[in-house]
Amino acid sequence: MTQLKLKVDQIQALPDFFKEINDPRQPSGKRHSLPTVLALITAAVLCGMKGYKGISDWVQALSPKARARFRCRYRNGRYPVPSESTIRSVLIQVDPVELDRAFQAWSAQYGIEDNALAIDGKTMCNAIDHAGKQTHIMSAIGHTSLQCYTQKKSAHYL
Repeated sequence: MTQLKLKVDQIQALPDFFKEINDPRQPSGKRHSLPTVLALITAAVLCGMKGYKGISDWVQALSPKARARFRCRYRNGRYPVPSESTIRSVLIQVDPVELDRAFQAWSAQYGIEDNALAIDGKTMCNAIDHAGKQTHIMSAIGHTSLQCYTQKKSAHYL
């Protein structure tokens, strides 16, 4: 699972930006609020998840503390999260213009300050993997903030 590189206040504010979106779902059977479902989906996509399965897997892997921050309801001593079918249904039904407008408002207030990223790679000296190959690390660093947004072990070079 990719870690969410957002501050607590950014996560906790995310559902508020989706409150004005019309909920297209039928009133009966709703287990999760629309703002919570959209906040979870948005965070998963910001972490690089793609497709309903990837988003669902990311949401299912959240800790109880993270689920509380996204305002998942508390029931029977736990914080249940939406299923893959709920995520799919919401994304199919919700108005994409409303969703985009809400996300743009959140991004304007809490989004990444950098307008460009530097991608850099390094070969780690004396770091040999189980196959006997050197380890390579790739990083994405913001030009303005100098924040490292991600650092990943890359595929082996030939």
